[in-house]
Amino acid sequence: MKTMKYILGVLVLAIGMSSCVGDLNVTPLDPALNTADKALQTEDDYFALLAQCYTGFAVSGSYGPNGANNISGVDGGFSQYFRGRYHLNGLTTDEAVCGWNDQTLQDLHGLNWTTSDVFVAAFYYRIAYQISACNEFIRQAGKAAIDLPKKDQWIAEARALRAFCWLDAIDNYGGFPYADETNSVGSTAPEYRDRKALCEYLEKECKELLESNALYDYGQGEYGRVNKGMVAMVLAKLYLNSEVYTGTARYADCAAVLKNLEGKYSLHTAAHGTGSNAYQELFLADNDKCTEELIFVIEQNGTQTASYGATNYLIFAATGDTMDPSAVGISSGWGGIRTTPEFYGMFDAADQRELFWEEGHTLSIDDISTFSNGIGFQKFKNIMSDGGAASDKGFVDVDFPVFRYADALLMLAECELNGVSCGGKAAFDAVRARAGMPAIELTEENLLQERGRELYLEGWRRSDLVRFGKFTSDSFVWQWKGGVKDGQGCPAHMALFPIPDSDRYANPNLEQNPGYGA
Repeated sequence: MKTMKYILGVLVLAIGMSSCVGDLNVTPLDPALNTADKALQTEDDYFALLAQCYTGFAVSGSYGPNGANNISGVDGGFSQYFRGRYHLNGLTTDEAVCGWNDQTLQDLHGLNWTTSDVFVAAFYYRIAYQISACNEFIRQAGKAAIDLPKKDQWIAEARALRAFCWLDAIDNYGGFPYADETNSVGSTAPEYRDRKALCEYLEKECKELLESNALYDYGQGEYGRVNKGMVAMVLAKLYLNSEVYTGTARYADCAAVLKNLEGKYSLHTAAHGTGSNAYQELFLADNDKCTEELIFVIEQNGTQTASYGATNYLIFAATGDTMDPSAVGISSGWGGIRTTPEFYGMFDAADQRELFWEEGHTLSIDDISTFSNGIGFQKFKNIMSDGGAASDKGFVDVDFPVFRYADALLMLAECELNGVSCGGKAAFDAVRARAGMPAIELTEENLLQERGRELYLEGWRRSDLVRFGKFTSDSFVWQWKGGVKDGQGCPAHMALFPIPDSDRYANPNLEQNPGYGA
């Protein structure tokens, strides 16, 4: 049952970009009416505030898809967490291009951003906002004057959601301004922690959550709520990328964490409906039925949780031109994102994950602004697995899969490829078998391609390319990489995004990433 999506917090949190956003300062939008002592009177009030920690991942603001946007200075739709995340982790790779000429959007695919890029800044501030929301809940619940029977569980949930944000901060920006629930509201110059220090903090935080009894256990709890499986994936991702983040490989630690998921989750292999295969059902309007594989999702609902981000963006932006919007379950397409010939070329026609649109589209992207240049995506659809209609055509019902068990299996394969005996080859073969593909040799190239085929549009491609040494390399190019049609290598420092100028001007403690100037 989808529960969290129907709840909105009574205490709205905001961070003003006109001041130091990086200080993770949290204040009510209307201090005269919504102060904590007035809003937090009952157990339900605290639960509503916890819901803000969840819904902040699903929407841009507090009123409708573009109302009271939490992040100023950028369109509300652009600032939604998972849309911003995809801008930086999908559009910057061989996976996708977007033809819109909105501000600096096309610079992302060309790996040509600067320290003042609005999209780089928007996701940075969204991460900061989400950390702030979680900090505020932990702070308020920790000092609650009323009895909260589930206080320990709720605080653990907020910590887990915050941990995911810290993972994104580490992966995208390296170092980050640090604040937690102990920092007083109004601090104007938080400390800066570098990537290594943040990794140490996040590892400790995840271990504490996994060792406690506060969270739902692996594979248990309410749909859409965090449990130990979600925390384990955060920690496993931290270990998987440890060599990039800290210079020290930790594949054995990664495999050990992932082994705890065995028997608690499995691949979704038996299709519920008749009009789709098991893989695509993970990305349809009733994907909440696929609980055996979906470890953690961000819930979406066309009538209850309207958003221009997450799966709404992935479906509307991928639809246009010769595509029939009604066949995708939406009212109209935006004609934005499609894939490159290099990425499309990784798929075999028999692969059940080959969910693309070719009619009327050219393989080559001669003009990045022309939607018909580049093969279209049809992985996510706002229709039910039996072919029935979703609740609304203006906004989608498809929950965004943050962590799936298939990803965990491919992570095990990577651990085995790096010398850890953990059943990784069998895990690799199982993922391919679900897609109707035969077993192949487990090599670095095959694994990177397999991760691309399995996880496209889910926001992991940039991190994978960085880890495999391909992101900026001149030996691994795609159309319009580096801003030229045939692609070219880019400066190595582009593997990290810069700390936005706007926050560095406000907080002298912040350090810029190498390659972006002083």
